[in-house]
Amino acid sequence: MQHSCGHPSSYCTKNGHAALNASTPYTVPAPRLPLRSRAPPAGCMAAQLRCVRSAAGRGGASWRLLWFRGAAAWRRRGRSDCCHMMSGDSDCTRTSPSAGSPSDTELLLLGRPKYVCSLSPDLVTKAREELQEKPEWRLRDVQALRDMVCKEYPSLGTCLDDAFLLRFLRARKFDYDRALQLLVNYHSCRRSWPEVFNNLKPSAIKPVLESGFVTVLPHRDPEGRHVVCIRPDRWTPSNYPITENIRAIYLTLEKLIQSEETQVNGIVILADYKGVSLSKASHFGPFVAKKVIGILQDGFPIRIKAVNIINEPRIFKGIFAIIKPFLKEKIANRFFLHGSDLNSLHQNIPPVILPEEYGGTAGKLDISAWNELLLASEEDFLHDFSQLVLPCDSSPHDMLVICSARTSTTKAMPAATPTET
Repeated sequence: MQHSCGHPSSYCTKNGHAALNASTPYTVPAPRLPLRSRAPPAGCMAAQLRCVRSAAGRGGASWRLLWFRGAAAWRRRGRSDCCHMMSGDSDCTRTSPSAGSPSDTELLLLGRPKYVCSLSPDLVTKAREELQEKPEWRLRDVQALRDMVCKEYPSLGTCLDDAFLLRFLRARKFDYDRALQLLVNYHSCRRSWPEVFNNLKPSAIKPVLESGFVTVLPHRDPEGRHVVCIRPDRWTPSNYPITENIRAIYLTLEKLIQSEETQVNGIVILADYKGVSLSKASHFGPFVAKKVIGILQDGFPIRIKAVNIINEPRIFKGIFAIIKPFLKEKIANRFFLHGSDLNSLHQNIPPVILPEEYGGTAGKLDISAWNELLLASEEDFLHDFSQLVLPCDSSPHDMLVICSARTSTTKAMPAATPTET
């Protein structure tokens, strides 16, 4: 006999589905979300208990039967089908999950704009060739990463919109596992160094910006990369600690990475060590070096394509000796020491985008434009960072747990073979 759910009679008889007869109008069954092969996340037992309690309160099967039915379904199908089975929702004409009450993740995403790609056709091609990014699979890949976050790290699910997750996929060439680890590291770094990451807003680093310690050149290089200019000689240790400088660099990178063009092309760092004394260099010890390198290499979704050092004093060899053990070989090979040879610098960064101070033709270095742009982003930073992680002194157990109650419509594809970023 044909049943309204479209299942064979033997299946429906076994599972208690109603048979289709003349008095029962046929209704097209709602599409059922595909099953996930991954195990449900730890800590979801409370959700299972709530489903059991809710179903038992409406009568029907006993608590014991509900529990075993739910546990078996959870193992076979994942959390979504388990919740439907335990709630007694077995009629074959149930609505699609998306038509019912939205999940926590869906509620979180309601206020976020839908992702619209801003990449030019040339950048789309570049992203496909260098980052393994396929436009036709882009949103599917983002959804796969979102599911992994909800399943394995539900406490990190406070910011799951497409544009945010896409940064991590691009930084790890759409390797799901590596992108997930980068996201976890991103949050861990933010919670492990309160001196830097508490009070993370542009107005808090205004003295650093006004000193000219860090700025961004107005024009990109021929490869489409922004040039971040760092000048340690502009820092006076008696005015504020080195952690303020690191906070300024971090916020600068956060602002840059909002651009999809930067996500694909990466950035170039230009560090001018002119006038750096031994006493000033002593503030950059092994602890600070390890933290900074760890963030830039493994805790932030940005591609650092080159680090150009100019006017480095003799003591820089000692500084670099502190840094090098923490550098991956790939990153270490991207360091270029030019000394006072500006011609050597111009082979890496064309003079047309460099200021006069570095032998360029772009006029004098103007820090005001970048400072105004960063300070004008105060509200954006406060809004975005308030959804990412709690302050560093908060317990992980206090974090907002946002985990979708339904499985994804996307199955994870094999990750792309990791290549150099």
